[in-house]
Amino acid sequence: MALFSAVVSIILFASSISGTLLGVPTVPFTGKGSHLDLRDVKTIVVDTAHGSAKDQNGQTLIPPTLDEFAETFAKDWLNILGSKVSLKHDSTESHGTIFLTLGNRTEFKDAAGRWTSEAYSLEVRSDCVKIVGASPLGVWWGTRSVLQQAALHDGIIETGSGVDSPGWGTRGVMFDGGRHYYPPEFIIEMCSWMSFYKQNVFHLHLSDNLYNNIKIYSRERQLDLYARFRLWSEDEAVKGLNKHKNESYTRSDFDHMQSSCAARGVTIIPEIEAPGHALVFSQFNESLGLSDDLSLLNLTNPYSTEFMKTVWKTFLPWFQSKVVHIGADEYVDDKLTKTALAEVYNDFVNEMNKFIPSISGKEVRIWGTFPPSKNYSNNIATEVSLQHWEFFEDNPYYDYIKNGYRVVNSDDHNYIVQKYSTSYPQQLNHTLIFHGNPEGGAFAPNIFDPNNATNNPPKDNPFVLGHLAAQWNDYGANTSTYLEAYYPWRAYLPALADKQWGGEITEDQYDQIYDTLQSAAPAQNLDRRVPSKTRTIFSYIFPPSYSKITIPDLSQNNYDAQTNCQASDGALQIAEGCKLSTPLTSKGGEYTLSFKIKQTSKTPGPIFTGPDSELRSGNGTSDKVMIVSAGNAFALNYSLPVGDWVDAALVARGNRTFFRVDGGKQEHEFLAIVGVNGERFAWAPLSVVAPIQTFGGGEWEGELKDVMLVNNA
Repeated sequence: MALFSAVVSIILFASSISGTLLGVPTVPFTGKGSHLDLRDVKTIVVDTAHGSAKDQNGQTLIPPTLDEFAETFAKDWLNILGSKVSLKHDSTESHGTIFLTLGNRTEFKDAAGRWTSEAYSLEVRSDCVKIVGASPLGVWWGTRSVLQQAALHDGIIETGSGVDSPGWGTRGVMFDGGRHYYPPEFIIEMCSWMSFYKQNVFHLHLSDNLYNNIKIYSRERQLDLYARFRLWSEDEAVKGLNKHKNESYTRSDFDHMQSSCAARGVTIIPEIEAPGHALVFSQFNESLGLSDDLSLLNLTNPYSTEFMKTVWKTFLPWFQSKVVHIGADEYVDDKLTKTALAEVYNDFVNEMNKFIPSISGKEVRIWGTFPPSKNYSNNIATEVSLQHWEFFEDNPYYDYIKNGYRVVNSDDHNYIVQKYSTSYPQQLNHTLIFHGNPEGGAFAPNIFDPNNATNNPPKDNPFVLGHLAAQWNDYGANTSTYLEAYYPWRAYLPALADKQWGGEITEDQYDQIYDTLQSAAPAQNLDRRVPSKTRTIFSYIFPPSYSKITIPDLSQNNYDAQTNCQASDGALQIAEGCKLSTPLTSKGGEYTLSFKIKQTSKTPGPIFTGPDSELRSGNGTSDKVMIVSAGNAFALNYSLPVGDWVDAALVARGNRTFFRVDGGKQEHEFLAIVGVNGERFAWAPLSVVAPIQTFGGGEWEGELKDVMLVNNA
């Protein structure tokens, strides 16, 4: 293994000599052939003249200072290199330091040749490192490059220098939080993960509804259909709009999310969707919607626009981004022609574009829906930026860019629908990422059409703002867990981040370094990794009898557990009010959690619990074995017997989760039942992390013994 690592490092270092520091994204860099051991660095030095400086040109209204970025960098340094560094102010670099400062170089330009505050230069000498940013945010991206090299080369970085600038200012993801709630800490972990790969935007869709299938839905069904607004306010102006506080963000929650993401260079851009996908507003007040389709606001009713102004006036003070998204997608009445509502739609967008900037100073963004036309007297103002997602809605180059509109590329070639779709994939297309330019080469934000180059503007076109990869929850909250929103992006979003930045990593190079970087990404554990010296993570064998003692872990990891339950004949006696607690929480990836279990009553309750999931025997009136995750119960057609020992295991294999019984002779799969537009059901696999924080602790009564967790299926 050591020889293999050395060979890989030689290959990676060789790329710097040829002009690139291999990372994600790649960094233009001329190597000198010698190396610096970053473990010899003892101090991060912030330039005295710039410690309180902030990036005033980025997308957030709460940019961290250079001092604050340095503090976060120091924490990440400890996480990745395992050594603590001190922080101080000084005016220059010195031996054993990383010097963070600001400067203005002519090379600090984006793909359109404009100066960008996200650029930086990196100079690695034999005894120190110097990062010069166009702003503190530029310095921050430079620290990501240094940490990536440390992770890839066991703390070693090659000497040399380079200048790095993102080609586009908008890089990241668009995420449907309207049809599936996600807790704040998940959003924050996602921001931390994205930041490691220099993505800077998390577009969060905050309101939506399931497809309103008016061909078969009655008005009563429409009024009861799943529709959510995720912001919770006590303001009388919107009281009653949100009826689900447990699935919402308070002002405090949203402040925490925005500040935590901004601390790592990521801006949350909020979206409140209207006048389409607006059923939640019509459910609040039926007069707001069209009579036949309540998911469409009735824009001929002046109150509809005034109500949306009230919503925005209430929540604009929450939002710490310079741009907000008002949705404005798919506003079509199926009983009319596609463009029949275009002019009232344009009036709405233009009115909101006057209102929002006037009271907040923020810019407005919408989805590409009705391109400008000579047939309209009220085309959308060019100050509004567009987010293209599908060519049947618009041709972004000819309809928008050539008419002076700025465009974010969210074309549906990089579009994911969570868990199930007959139209869209459930994973990013890696072939498109690495080979998506129809003229040859990799994808880039100016590539709207991977098949027809004439639909793509030149790379240096200043009206291309960047690229956001979209993930939608078309079939609602009960199809997936929280972490399953991360899995479709896990393997290739970093590769896409390279292309969004303007990097040059090849598919083979990416495959060489991805696993190492993925395991090093700081301030998150979306993979729910559990450190282990061996394949066995823990093993608990209970003594013949005891009470209220420590249970030793018989693996080599010393994950000893604590319990207040009693034991008899080598089995943990679980009753209401007693539990076993481990020092762990959840285990992701592939695993086998094996155990022997005897249920002693029909009382339902949790057997194993963690913060992400729960394995239960029964729930309410059901006696089935089930997993509960993200507030959803995924039940098997299997029940544990009462009074008999069962040799069982919870097993994760690939993107599927199973419950084995009888020593593996029977295997039951947990599945998500997907309701498809009120017309049919589909079944989809379920990927659930192992709940390993608590054994028992609820109402369930029974016995457990020989509990073991291994790192494979």
